Amino acid sequence: MDFDLNKMQRLLKETARQFLSRQCKPERVRRLMETDTAYDAALWQAIADQGWTGLIVPESHGGLGAGIVELAVVAEEMGRACVPGPFLSTIFATALQPQHLEKIAAGEIKATVAILEQTANWDLESIRLKPSRDGEAFLLSGTKLFVPDADVADVLFCVARSADGLVVVAVERGAAGLTIDPMRSMDETRKLYRVTFDGVRGEALRNADIVSAMNVATVALCAEMVGGMQWILDATVEYAKTRQQFGRPIGSFQAVQHQCADMVLLTESARSATYYAAWALTQNAPGAQLAVSVAKSYCSDAYREVANRGIQLHGGIGFTWEHDLQLYYKRAKSSETLFGDSTFHRERIASFVVDESPPAAGQLTNERAAVAAR
Repeated sequence: MDFDLNKMQRLLKETARQFLSRQCKPERVRRLMETDTAYDAALWQAIADQGWTGLIVPESHGGLGAGIVELAVVAEEMGRACVPGPFLSTIFATALQPQHLEKIAAGEIKATVAILEQTANWDLESIRLKPSRDGEAFLLSGTKLFVPDADVADVLFCVARSADGLVVVAVERGAAGLTIDPMRSMDETRKLYRVTFDGVRGEALRNADIVSAMNVATVALCAEMVGGMQWILDATVEYAKTRQQFGRPIGSFQAVQHQCADMVLLTESARSATYYAAWALTQNAPGAQLAVSVAKSYCSDAYREVANRGIQLHGGIGFTWEHDLQLYYKRAKSSETLFGDSTFHRERIASFVVDESPPAAGQLTNERAAVAAR
């Protein structure tokens, strides 16, 4: 049994780190944060040229045909570089298996998924937006909130509730009746929008599995969070080695060492949970959805805690605009709630445990009695 990345996955990780260290330096991240969309066409095309926009797209549709573990490898390095832009949103849309796979894989179009409504609840049962039929198409009227990258998406996938259950409706950019307004967000590297539909016409996706797609996107987000934790850990340890106090590096003090040790434990535990969830989804293993919730519930808390400790050990400079640590702290807070926070996923974990628990003693006795009577 091998718990480590294989040779090709390690090569992918090294390539991704080298690429992003050249293409997405902190100066570029800061520059994109100041724009309205945090989108850079040149950076997006460079990412597409690496094949990452088609990472999980089947080869028959122009993609690399890789698995969720490979996606996690790339997403971790993207989180380490705090990459702005619509990569995660497009991956979520890709996992829905839309009809746009070839163009997404080639980097020709970007996509996003609109789920949240007034309650801001990630439980799909809370979706209330109801489309109406217009022949083979649907007409949408209503509002979706906190939609990431909506202003740069070429196609938007709106999750709505029809009479037959959930339906995913594809809406092209610039469709009549579609209005996109920016919403304030702590994390300026991931812009959020209010999307209003006023009789917007769209086509329903065939065989769209929203639950499966959300699981894939959640694992990719967890991997991003692990990458952010690793950056904070590395930066903090390096700072502790060089920052002098009382004539010696602060890293020589036991209290600082304890904090760094806790950060290592949190980061490595988050990495283990994330890559197990990625493997479970790839293998379609029993309990894969449970593994996803375990990973997200842990990463939501761990990223925030690692960021808190990183700022504490950096002292006053840690929360200033001039230091890059604030970029990761804000990313930690936004990622904490995206696709559900730790409380949301712990409730899901509890529901999984209840559903899979053995029958009560009385129920078992009654079943045995019924068998004996037959």
